Amino acid sequence: MLRSARFAVCVVQRRLLHISPKVSYSSGIEVQSSAVDNQSYVHLPDAKPLLYRNIGQHLRQAAENYPNNEALVSCHEAKRFSFSDVMDKVDRIASSLHLLGLEKGDRVGIWAPNCSAYYLTNLAVARAGMIAVGINPAFQLPEIEYALNKVQVKALVTIESFRTQKYYDMLCQLMPELADSSPGKLKAATVPSLKMVIVDTEAKKLPGTMTLNELMQIPSEQEISKIESLQASISPDDGACLMFTSGTTGQPKAALLSHFGVINNGTHSAHRLELDRKQHRICVQVPLFHVFGMSLGAMASLNYGTTLVFPSAGFQATASLKTISEEKCTLIYGTPTMFVDLLNELRRESRELPEIDFALIGASSCSPNLILEVKEAMRVREVLAGYGMTEASGATFTSDLGDSTDVALSTVGRVMEHFEAKVVDSDGNAVPYGTPGELWLRGYGTMLGYWEDDLKTKEVIAADRWLKTGDQFVLRPDGYGTVVGRMKEVIIRGGENVYPKEIEDVLNTHPDLLETYCIGVPDERLVEEICAFVRVMDSVKEEAVTLEGVREFCQGRLSNFKIPRHLRIVEQFPKTTSGKIQKFKLLEMFENENKA
Repeated sequence: MLRSARFAVCVVQRRLLHISPKVSYSSGIEVQSSAVDNQSYVHLPDAKPLLYRNIGQHLRQAAENYPNNEALVSCHEAKRFSFSDVMDKVDRIASSLHLLGLEKGDRVGIWAPNCSAYYLTNLAVARAGMIAVGINPAFQLPEIEYALNKVQVKALVTIESFRTQKYYDMLCQLMPELADSSPGKLKAATVPSLKMVIVDTEAKKLPGTMTLNELMQIPSEQEISKIESLQASISPDDGACLMFTSGTTGQPKAALLSHFGVINNGTHSAHRLELDRKQHRICVQVPLFHVFGMSLGAMASLNYGTTLVFPSAGFQATASLKTISEEKCTLIYGTPTMFVDLLNELRRESRELPEIDFALIGASSCSPNLILEVKEAMRVREVLAGYGMTEASGATFTSDLGDSTDVALSTVGRVMEHFEAKVVDSDGNAVPYGTPGELWLRGYGTMLGYWEDDLKTKEVIAADRWLKTGDQFVLRPDGYGTVVGRMKEVIIRGGENVYPKEIEDVLNTHPDLLETYCIGVPDERLVEEICAFVRVMDSVKEEAVTLEGVREFCQGRLSNFKIPRHLRIVEQFPKTTSGKIQKFKLLEMFENENKA
């Protein structure tokens, strides 16, 4: 379950008294586990050292070692780039950003689905010493306004449209000054930090913006060459990217990840997937604005010249199946929901795929039955499970290649190299192996912190650098673990994290609703769906409040994946004597109703 939800540590602190027994894995690497009171603690050292370099240096090495390998194939755009192509375009963009007045540490937003513009800009911002801000392409106006202002985005790269989203029109609605401004000279009252909007379009230039192609034509060869010399001044410990992850308050937090964290997570993920054994081609169905796509996709591909293949801008099962066959993909990344849809489409088309080496399923809990179906129907040699989080820079547990299918069916794999993991009780004390508790992690990938939110940062990162995941977990002495529940209320809908408070805050502005609470309820396809339990105003008849009406009210206020799929009207909410809502009773009500 690779989740997108949560100071990089170069040297892992270890308590030697807790390290004694050694348990061998199928890979031959040994995990060090705790011998004191059978405490749930494991640490996986590795002969492969951590890499102390920035993303720009990492990309340069890939371009020198694999210049002619395909780095990116964007099928929906009909574009292909070798690593040498990527290096050239990335440095052109990086140089132009500096020439337009941006400086080291400035934030550059990328508001787009998977496409070449996202991939190139993300790397270019890192080469420029700036910070890339991944923005969900489904964000609506209130969400995009909040995101841009939260981290003071200075430049925004986007595309013309995606599905029903018309990005330029939305930006003009948010910032009426845009259409009348000169490119790079934007002064908007609603987003004062934003100075320029760059649109990747082949069509007529949009007023107030510049195109990505125009941006790449700005610098001279001499200016471009300066980007390489800039790399020595960009520390691996500097912030490289900001990823938004919501909290129970409903307002998204922005996790700042370092170059060091995402590079090493990508590197050790590449080792786990044995990308060095074969020239793999990864079908990337997960978005780049999630840490799954960023670390295990973009970063991992740089180590051995691996090819990333985008079947479509947003997930489409038909496009993915076509791409897997035509591009001869050997590895597939996806959420459980994506694989459910792939299987259904495969049955409809009566298609047979070529043999696939691996499928990595992450972002939410995966049923054992789905793993078996993927393995058989999609002709996948090995199905791998994983667990991770944004605040840890990516994967923290994954299956090992060569593990039995039972391992993926019953665990999320073993702890990643150079990470420590322990499971604790409510007082922070380690529990015995096999006992449920909260999973804490410590290692190189720990985020630098939540942007301008020291209080929230201190809530999840302890003084001794342990990262509190908020997930209920069971740890084994051999380093393998299982997620058994969530200690927080996050709903994981088809791989997307949805936080009830954000939806509740919107629904509580509905003129007919008095009180609202949202929960996750079981769903065969998406694992969880959203159900809104509401109390209606006394002056309003219950029949006047319908699911269709509530969903319509949410349009434009919430991203589509956050809009409730179910609605239940109640007269009173189950609460404790102190007034706290008992959401578990709401789930019982829903399940009992469905059994009837």
